[in-house]
Amino acid sequence: MHALRTRFPSHQWLLAAAFLLTIAVYWPGLYGTFLFDDYPNIVDNHGVQPQDASMPSLVRAALSSPSSEFGRPLASLSFAANYLTAGLNPYWMKLTNLVIHLLNGLLVFLLAQKLIRVDAQKRLAWLVGANSTVNAHGGEHSNVSSKAQSLMAEGAPAGVVTGSARGDIVAVLVAACWMLLPINLSGVLYVVQRMESMANLFVLLGLIGYVAGRHRMLEQTTSYGSAPAAARRGGLGWSHSSNSTRSFILCAVSITLPTAVGILAKETAVMLPLYAFLVEWLMFGFQRSQDTAVAATSEMPPARRRDRRIVALFLLVLALPMAIGLARFLPGLLNPENWATRDFTLTTRLLSEARIIVDYIAWTLLPSPHALSFYHDNFHISSGLLKPWTTLPSMLVLATLIALMVSLRKRQPLMSLGIALFMGCQLLTGTIIPLELIYEHRNYFASFGLLLAIIPLLAAPASLQIPGEYSTPVGADSVAATNLLPTETVQQTSIPAYVLAVASETGVIATLPMALPRYALLAGLMLCWTALTALTAYAWGNPLRLAEDLANRAPRSPRAQYELGRTYIIYSHYDPSSPFTKLAYSPLERAAALPGSSILPEQALIFMNSHMHLPLKDAWWNTMIAKLKDHKPGVQDESSLGALTQCAREDHCDLPKQRMMQAYLAALSHPGPSARLLAMYGDYAWNVLDDHPLGERMTDEAIKAAPNEPAYRITLVRMLAAQGRKDDALAALHDLQALNIGGSLDTSLNELRVLPGMQ
Repeated sequence: MHALRTRFPSHQWLLAAAFLLTIAVYWPGLYGTFLFDDYPNIVDNHGVQPQDASMPSLVRAALSSPSSEFGRPLASLSFAANYLTAGLNPYWMKLTNLVIHLLNGLLVFLLAQKLIRVDAQKRLAWLVGANSTVNAHGGEHSNVSSKAQSLMAEGAPAGVVTGSARGDIVAVLVAACWMLLPINLSGVLYVVQRMESMANLFVLLGLIGYVAGRHRMLEQTTSYGSAPAAARRGGLGWSHSSNSTRSFILCAVSITLPTAVGILAKETAVMLPLYAFLVEWLMFGFQRSQDTAVAATSEMPPARRRDRRIVALFLLVLALPMAIGLARFLPGLLNPENWATRDFTLTTRLLSEARIIVDYIAWTLLPSPHALSFYHDNFHISSGLLKPWTTLPSMLVLATLIALMVSLRKRQPLMSLGIALFMGCQLLTGTIIPLELIYEHRNYFASFGLLLAIIPLLAAPASLQIPGEYSTPVGADSVAATNLLPTETVQQTSIPAYVLAVASETGVIATLPMALPRYALLAGLMLCWTALTALTAYAWGNPLRLAEDLANRAPRSPRAQYELGRTYIIYSHYDPSSPFTKLAYSPLERAAALPGSSILPEQALIFMNSHMHLPLKDAWWNTMIAKLKDHKPGVQDESSLGALTQCAREDHCDLPKQRMMQAYLAALSHPGPSARLLAMYGDYAWNVLDDHPLGERMTDEAIKAAPNEPAYRITLVRMLAAQGRKDDALAALHDLQALNIGGSLDTSLNELRVLPGMQ
């Protein structure tokens, strides 16, 4: 048994247990169905549903994502791979997400382990250098007691801290808590958010590589003054590395290659260089290794100098791209017209995000079911510093966190880094880009920062044992530190007794009072996080149970109420006598009446009744048309009109043409209509109204609005061929061929060439 424990340290057993617990907690949720944005990205996206694994099919799948102009090809290809192996089965897609989440959990452990060790070595290295100076000059350390000074004078033999068993356990706790955090659930069971988890897979890999490279650059130890040769060969502290160039290359590759690959899954991977910069600033200080020969003969540790290679690296991969990006996109972001489809402006967005980021902290550390409601479209936007009144206090909280991060950067670098990573993660999605205001999955990486700041604090020991004749516990009253050197590590190494004494008294080695309450709090938090995640995962395992649960969590959310009504419609199987049919009306009408709702609820009511040949209320049409007149249509509004158009085109719905025309004209009354809306109106005009000139004209306008979208050009070719206009059709086909990247349009082109009007 002892041999088994030696071969597999306790932290590895704990990590394995954390993986098993995570699997058990999430397993019931794997049996659920698709949700919300899963439909446009996967279910209704035929591009990620290839019939074979040929190169054209895979290229088409890679470029098929409607989520961004960039396409997120890596994530799209993973959905296509799921489809090729198991069809459109959400179980296997969710299981794939869970595997990615576990891999991320392993990477979180490795990154936390490295950061904890770097932090401990950094503190002890500082002590060795500072205390060697005291010994060499016979002075006194202002923060060291007479007992510690006498220990320094004796100069106990120095050794190497190769790692901390307690530190490894703390890293396991960080990873376990992160895998079980309720706020990270949507990154696993919400299929489309594989984009987020895949991107962060490469972010974590890049950070691990960067920390490893920087540690190697400063790895070999140089001791000063009276320290023995053994210490100079490999003691505590930073030093020159013979493989400095190769280690620097590892650093450079680690923050460039994973960024480039991660962006193929989701654009959030672009934040990797910023995270690496924060790690460098707070953990390594841009320092370069010392000349060992010079340092070994010096009585005083030489002053640290900046490593110009590291500085140049961040200028190249962070500062320069940031400047180019701001120069390119900032003018457009400052243009009010680009915010027309949103309910907020740039100013109100920034004010609102201050409250949201503070909410994220609470939702991560002290979550509740009503807070983590998945749908947050009922959020009250801030219109001023005191409208609502929580806006200004939230800004003060964030300012305090930033001040705390700066003030702790030398004494508590790990806590400072945790705060910095959390705040840094919000810069992309929580500032000037006109994205939707709130999504829980945006904290998939940010939550790691918060845990890195608090878990080591809660897990710190109450006292420290000095080995040998100095075995009296010290540091029981030492407060305010986040990292630690545990008793078991001290007993296995010959660390200078004076270093331990000074470390304990100055708080460099974390020792905190009230260990039992802290441990109880940590255990309580882990229990609450696990229980809430388990309960939520259970709800996600059944579509009806999930819809009812989310509607109860967010009674004022139009989306939550709409999804409940929509789920009832699905369960009714369009049977007027089904009890679910009657249940559907209440949440849908409630959703339609809620402030800020789209036309989705009205569309669902019209669709349901028309499909079941039941009367359509004028009130549904009136409110839908009024909403389309009041605000420029968003994605959900366009999807609603598209669903009604498809239903009418396929003769499943008998919709009044006059009402549909009023809805389309209201939607098109706003300046700059989207290509998608123009194409849908062209579809309705051609196939339902039988107005071919109007349909062709709208399709042509859609092509002008989105010239790189092949779907609209394909439609135009079909329209021209159907009218017997062969020359025009061939010209349009020639234009379409220019978009045939990697053979992705080969199938469509072949189908168009054999149309009757093309012969």
